[in-house]
Amino acid sequence: MKAIIVGAGEVGFHIAKRLASENKDVVVIDRNPAVLQRILEHMDVQVLEGSGCSPKVLGEAGITKADMLLAVTDSDEINLMACTFANMLAPGLTKLARIRNDEYTAYGQQLAKGIGIGIIINPEVEVVRTIEHMLRAPGAVDICDLADGRIKIVGTWITPGNPMAGTSLMDLRRKAGDMDLIVAAIVRDDNVIVPTGSDVILDGDLVYFVCEDRQLQSVFSFLGNRSGKKSSVLIIGGGNIGLRLARALEKKPVHVKLMDKDPERCAVLAGELDRTVVLVGDGTDQEALLEENIGAMDVVVTMTGNEESNILASLLAKKLGTPMAITRLNKIEYMPLVRAIGLEHIVSPRLSAVNSIFKHVRRGGVLSAVAIKDGAEALEALVGPESNLVGKALKDLAFPKGVLVLCIMRADTVLIPTGLDVIQRGDRLFILSLTESIPGVERMLSQGQEQG
Repeated sequence: MKAIIVGAGEVGFHIAKRLASENKDVVVIDRNPAVLQRILEHMDVQVLEGSGCSPKVLGEAGITKADMLLAVTDSDEINLMACTFANMLAPGLTKLARIRNDEYTAYGQQLAKGIGIGIIINPEVEVVRTIEHMLRAPGAVDICDLADGRIKIVGTWITPGNPMAGTSLMDLRRKAGDMDLIVAAIVRDDNVIVPTGSDVILDGDLVYFVCEDRQLQSVFSFLGNRSGKKSSVLIIGGGNIGLRLARALEKKPVHVKLMDKDPERCAVLAGELDRTVVLVGDGTDQEALLEENIGAMDVVVTMTGNEESNILASLLAKKLGTPMAITRLNKIEYMPLVRAIGLEHIVSPRLSAVNSIFKHVRRGGVLSAVAIKDGAEALEALVGPESNLVGKALKDLAFPKGVLVLCIMRADTVLIPTGLDVIQRGDRLFILSLTESIPGVERMLSQGQEQG
């Protein structure tokens, strides 16, 4: 596959890095030579200095021979223009645009018909959905949907004193009994482990498990994590995401406050929201937080555009007694660092964009893809009627090393498979794969069926 990426910022960088690690043919276009140099220092891809809106530059990038254009700059307008010219030069090309403005996304059908944008990604929507999941399951530090939300993949830390510490996965399955709990991956010292039954859960592990949505609370209780919904939330930062989150929470039985230090922006927010209490204040000001009785709030969500301010406000809120702080970060590299200072619930619009994009990049009937740190992905794939996998038992499939079939959804039933289970047409396979094994998984899933 050849992919042309317009935009070498955080989103473009991480998409290029993951595609390059799979030996895909990647060209990255950006006007800023400094960000292009960063890409060259970290991966083996082609870079092109210039505007992704330029037909000449797109031609030089090989647009007519590419399989996909990914327009992922921070500008909706540039992304739209890049897709417009790409459509003129290569009408059959798959085009994906990162667009955040609702005034544009509301015209998705017209954009698809007019300039051939087949896929629109709005990372702000994904971030809000992730935060809603975290509020529902406070023990989760990472939570994503598969199978249209029916299946959840959830990351949770094993903290000192957790009853699961020292338990092998084989014993964990026995203890779980009838509960459909699958441990998908263990992250230990930033290394992703594809587990076997003999692996043991240790203090400090980040454990990713898969379960049905209806069993989420039961699984959290079994794993020794606190659970339960939160009833009072303070959002710090009244930008697009803060406003979108407040609107979403107004539909739930949650008391919401929204704080922003710009009085003019607060006036706009007050006019846009119904039940939310809008406050003028600085989330990094201890006196302002004390005045709002921050210690009595269940959750603080720091959503400003400045990640240093978000980190400081979250730390301050926790110091003043708030039990849970959710922090927005833009730089994905910061994520391992902030946990070291006590912040475990992190959301990133850019990482959400990367995850949303990859489910459309994958081949072989892949419906969705979720990153597990930098080392693995959880894939959801539909087995087509002509797939070579149909009629084969799992034990007879030569999946690459570092690949685990987590579960199978057959009609409305979720099956925890054994090696004897036989794949049927229409099955949805949920597969964990180390990054280096993904090309092999894609090839296996693509055999005997049309590639999309």
